[in-house]
Amino acid sequence: MTGRRDAIRGENRGEQPAAGEAPAWARELLEHLRPSGRDVRRIAEWLAATVHAEVALQDAEGKLLAGRRLPLDGDLVADLTTGRIASAAWEGEGRHLRLVRVEHPSRALVLAVSRRTPFDRRAADVVTHTAQVLELLLTARETATAGQLLRRATADLRLAILQLLMVEDTVSARRVAAGLWPGLLDADTACVYVVESTPARRDRLAEEALDATDGDALVVRCPAMDGHVIVLSPRETIASDLRSLVVRHDDTYLGGSARQSLARTATAYGQAVSALAVARFRPDKAAVYAERIHPERLMDPAALRAWTARLLRPLDALPHHTRAELLATTRLGLEFTAVSTAKILGVSRNTVRARMERVETMLGADFDDVAARAVAHLALHTQINLQDGQAVADPAADPPGLADLLSGEAVRAWAQQLLGPLEDDSRDLRRTLGAWVASGGNAERAAQSLGVHAQTVREHVRSAEPILERQLLAAGTDLYEVVLAMLAAGDLPQPVFAGPAQTSSPA
Repeated sequence: MTGRRDAIRGENRGEQPAAGEAPAWARELLEHLRPSGRDVRRIAEWLAATVHAEVALQDAEGKLLAGRRLPLDGDLVADLTTGRIASAAWEGEGRHLRLVRVEHPSRALVLAVSRRTPFDRRAADVVTHTAQVLELLLTARETATAGQLLRRATADLRLAILQLLMVEDTVSARRVAAGLWPGLLDADTACVYVVESTPARRDRLAEEALDATDGDALVVRCPAMDGHVIVLSPRETIASDLRSLVVRHDDTYLGGSARQSLARTATAYGQAVSALAVARFRPDKAAVYAERIHPERLMDPAALRAWTARLLRPLDALPHHTRAELLATTRLGLEFTAVSTAKILGVSRNTVRARMERVETMLGADFDDVAARAVAHLALHTQINLQDGQAVADPAADPPGLADLLSGEAVRAWAQQLLGPLEDDSRDLRRTLGAWVASGGNAERAAQSLGVHAQTVREHVRSAEPILERQLLAAGTDLYEVVLAMLAAGDLPQPVFAGPAQTSSPA
């Protein structure tokens, strides 16, 4: 009678399952395999309540994974965990004990069940089947954990490759990529795309981008922007693959770069971000960076290279690796904030600031001056061409100054064409923009110089953006081109670069 009173919960003497129907306890146990119920502790608690017993799930060293600790014979536990026996039963001191080996992908475990009454057939069945469910659950969890670790490691590798490309270390990037993605970076040129969605959907979007590009692209969760996925690929059809991905989802946008050499990955990334701003206003939610006329293309190439070489000459005495690191960091730091640059490169923001301050000091410049930033930006991007082996004028010759580069007829005509539409606005946007740039992009200081409210300055700058078709409030290529136009038009004084290799103070 005692054993019957301790029978399986919910299955009293008059409650037998119908033919072919699983017992109630079996149905309850299977519920623990549902995604919402996969918890070994809850299964141990269920087993204890179902067979009216104390339950422990432990490993060979006695580490308790679930349940309550029970006094167990060490030799018996060792026999179970080493596989000498699969199960055992013990009776004594008023207790009845069942021990079952539970397979685990990395270690064997023991399920121990202790109760005051003997185990009837049903109680024994519950213990046996619970051990099997625990095996399934633990194996699935271990496999899922291993899969997550593998995906995380692969994602970290993709990010490392992108960071190497961002600092122009294409040799190391190709070496790292060759092991997992053979041929991915064999091409000399590639396009960079940025897919934007909400941060909550970013992981799913990255997986879909991986599927859509079928291993022909480097897909990276952007370390700087939570909603961005960066895609780099040499294949022409990647754009259409990503466009089809964007069409399927609301609030998803695509910006793409022009084709660039791998060494110019940072430039391509900046272009893709710029195009993304345009994509947000397009019906198809996608845009590719427009190859508009850039001021450097209107300058005499030999003069531009000679000027660049002179401006950056103070850095020539540095070891090659250090110089390349400083130039690459500064190039990105002029495009993005220090925090974003640090995340992109995988370093601290203090490291980014320290490198940029070192470049500032060596060039004798002040990067708080927007005009100085624009001029440095021009030199740093021209410097990439110098790395490609283009000839530089004789260093002994007197190189041109910035004023010489900006005084050419083509450059001045370009500047007037760019800035002219601002004069059609009655609010004198051109004057406000000049004061704002001269104040380092600080609306309060610009407002004081103009005798207006700071909010008026901000509204004028925002109003200038659609007229110029360029982003101004976010530092980067768009703003720097406008600043160069203002320098060429005489709206701004030339910035000072007083490094030891400069022959005169103005750049």
